[in-house]
Order: sequence, then structure tokens, then C-alpha cells
Amino acid sequence: MAIPVSFEFFPPKTPEGAEKLRQVRQQLYALQPEFCSVTYGAGGSTQEGTFATVGAIIAEGVAAASHFSCIGATKDSVREQLTTLKAMGVKRLVALRGDLPSGYGAGGEFHYASDLVGFIRAETGDDFAIEVAAYPEIHPQAKSPEADLKAFATKAKAGANSAITQYFYNADAYFRFVDDVRKLGVDMPIVPGIMPITSSSQLLRFSDACGAEIPRWVRLRLQAYGDDTASIKAFGLEVVSDLCARLVAGGAPSLHFYTMNQAAATQALCASL
Repeated sequence: MAIPVSFEFFPPKTPEGAEKLRQVRQQLYALQPEFCSVTYGAGGSTQEGTFATVGAIIAEGVAAASHFSCIGATKDSVREQLTTLKAMGVKRLVALRGDLPSGYGAGGEFHYASDLVGFIRAETGDDFAIEVAAYPEIHPQAKSPEADLKAFATKAKAGANSAITQYFYNADAYFRFVDDVRKLGVDMPIVPGIMPITSSSQLLRFSDACGAEIPRWVRLRLQAYGDDTASIKAFGLEVVSDLCARLVAGGAPSLHFYTMNQAAATQALCASL
């Protein structure tokens, strides 16, 4: 691979899912990822599954990053989890504010991801490399683009080492975001998050929920293919390969793939690079 890659998985909910993910990981390890990250449900609802999956990846000899969200958490609960992760051999965290579980008030001692980053740094020094989230197309809850950039810079100054972006299909949004944060004095690596396109309904649903923009021409093409999965996958591979090539040519430091616990689409994209 000409450029470093990393992969994201989510914790499986069933023994079958866990076995399938084990096979997917073995296939993707052939691409020699820098690390694999594992997500965390709203309010830490999947913590056990997250830590179990992280432990499995480390046991397979690959560096693992645990997602770590702070909504509803207390300093004591975070301290305890950091101790657990350190004992497991985790060296990298993806520090997020996280989503509130539905019907949940905004309790807890942390209000923003920057609070969590600062706390982890104060408690653990340089024991962990800390990744934070970045939103090239602006966080859906940001008051303004300027406010969003300032919030990002605050996370960097709190002690983050690097950032992984929300997925996007417009390379210009990424390059513009990088330029804007460099002007604010943020010089850490900003890694594009890449979402393969394999299903139109799932992608449209996800993107509406998280504020990722699907270019109109891509959306219309996907809708026109209807249930023709083969055409959707071929078109998706073409669109996302072009995106990755542009990002690499433009100086992206590495690529982080949202695998959705599948191997084929990510393998195809890496092969195209």
C-alpha cells in the first residue's frame, strides 16, 4: 500500500456475528493496517462488546483503538475504563462526546469531547495516542462553520494527536477543512474517513442521520439502480476509488475505512489504490 490504512469495526451482537467479524478481520489484516478501531454505542451501551472486540484484535497481534465516549460518564467511571484499557495493552483511543441514548438527559461530568481529551491527558500522560472526530461538512449540531472549527481546535489544544473525519464524498470539503484548521494553528494529521458504497438505502439513511452530504448526481445514480446490487457496488467502487485517489494525491496522511464489518468493498478500494 502506498499510504497507511486503518479499519473501523462495530462490536457484533451475536456469536455468529463475532465469528463472521473474526473472518473479516483476518482478510483485512492482509492489508497491514496501522490499527483497527472499534465503535461504542450511545451512552456506552456496547462497552462490554467494544472491549471484548478490542481485546480480540490485540490478541491477533494487531494494534487496536477503542472508541471512548463521555456522555453520561463520571470522572471515576472514565478513570476505571482507562485503567482497564491500559491493562489490556490498548495504546490508542478515539475520544468522542458520543450520542445520548434516547430519553436520556444530558447528565455526567463531561459536556464536550475536548473535556474528555483534557481529562485523559491529565490522568494518563502520554500513555495513549488520542484520535478525535472531525467534520469536513460541519457537525450537524454546530451553530456555525466558525463555531465548528473553533470546537475542533479546542480538542486539538486539549491534547489530541490526530483526527479522523466523518465520511464524505466531496474531496474539496476535506481540503478546505484542513486549510481552515491549519490557519487556526492546528497541525496534527487529519485522516479522511472513507465509507464504501455497497447499498443505496443504507447509505442514504446513514447520511441523513449524521449530516454527511451525498452529491446529487451520486444520489440520483444510486436511486436509478433500484435493487441492482451489482451496479450499485460497481458504481460505488468507482466513485469512492476516485475520491481516495484525489485525497492521496492531495496529501492525506492515511485513510480510515468504515468497513461495516464487511471485507470485500474495503479490499476492492485498497486494491484500486
